[in-house]
Amino acid sequence: MKIRIIGVVCCHLAMLSLMGCAENKVQEFSPPPGGEQVTVTVKVPPDLAADTMRVMYRSQKCPIKRSGADWTSYEEDGYYPIEVVPQRQGQSDLYVAKLDRNGGGACQWSLSNVTFGVHYENTAQFGRGVKYGYGGRIIVIFDSNLPQERDMYGAKDINGDVQISNEYYPWIFESFILGHKKTLILLSEKNVYTYKAKSAREIYFSPKIHKEVVRTLGAKVSGGISEIIYPDGTREASRDEPDLGRLSEISRKSSGN
Repeated sequence: MKIRIIGVVCCHLAMLSLMGCAENKVQEFSPPPGGEQVTVTVKVPPDLAADTMRVMYRSQKCPIKRSGADWTSYEEDGYYPIEVVPQRQGQSDLYVAKLDRNGGGACQWSLSNVTFGVHYENTAQFGRGVKYGYGGRIIVIFDSNLPQERDMYGAKDINGDVQISNEYYPWIFESFILGHKKTLILLSEKNVYTYKAKSAREIYFSPKIHKEVVRTLGAKVSGGISEIIYPDGTREASRDEPDLGRLSEISRKSSGN
């Protein structure tokens, strides 16, 4: 398992929404051997790749000072982020990372949350100039602290191990205002799914990626309306995202179900 230790710095871009500009001294991170671990397994569909996992540890023993909107100061649990590259299991489509619950050290770091997922690494199959955007991410929270993105709204509580099998559709959004861009998005009910699983020891993510591609042609003038082109060729003027119910129906028909 490859692990990158990241020093906590002011306004670290990867953790911006959580850390703000609070200062924190980097403390020793040394998980004790033989300690309890959480195993995260990602089953990566063809043509996709596993994200580098962003893992957050927190410590009550090493709090940090923060400033409120009224300039008053307060303390919260210290934080220690690391990045973990999940390892492919032989020639399979399974990528695994083992996360220590106890980060050790003088601060007694404790596993707080992990962000992981999948993305399209090679977008050439979707046409020239297509760049990957977002989607396909999962956050699992192991304590009561907010995760990096401060998104706990609608987090699903799970008792025990976690099995995740969300469905996604490739969505290409072509925008014209402020420059011509083609962005590939993994479209689902949520951009980021969040789960709270304090007792989980095994997390298994097996995303289902549909083959049907939906496209949106963005407005060409300010205030204009976009056009959605569904996989069956139907077109619809809309300012909303593509309709997942319609995509599901098209997928069922194309598969003969």
